[in-house]
Amino acid sequence: MIIGLMALSIGFLQSCKNKDPSFAKVYVRSANDQLVEGAKVIIIGDLENATTTSYYVDTLLTNSSGFAQFPMDDYFSQAGEENPVGVFDIIVKKGIEYGEAAGFRVRVHNTSVKTVNFQ
Repeated sequence: MIIGLMALSIGFLQSCKNKDPSFAKVYVRSANDQLVEGAKVIIIGDLENATTTSYYVDTLLTNSSGFAQFPMDDYFSQAGEENPVGVFDIIVKKGIEYGEAAGFRVRVHNTSVKTVNFQ
């Protein structure tokens, strides 16, 4: 009976772990504040930030709704459980338009959102 109770307790504790996926969602807006489709979004791990951030670079194009959504589960599995937050720089480009943002904090098991405007 004690062994059964221990097995049940371990199973219960395992089921309590947060399994929500991690995403970095970046909206891109034009100089006149319109969402931009087809913009190139580059996300780069900020290795010089005080928050321990691992090397990471990825590139996506914004969809018809004007955002690019980066799945971050691979990043967090490589960064390890002791690093539940990463800080990233973002560069956006489309034609001659350009924009950037620094200090984008992404947390494990969350969808973090940032908007970047063309300059």
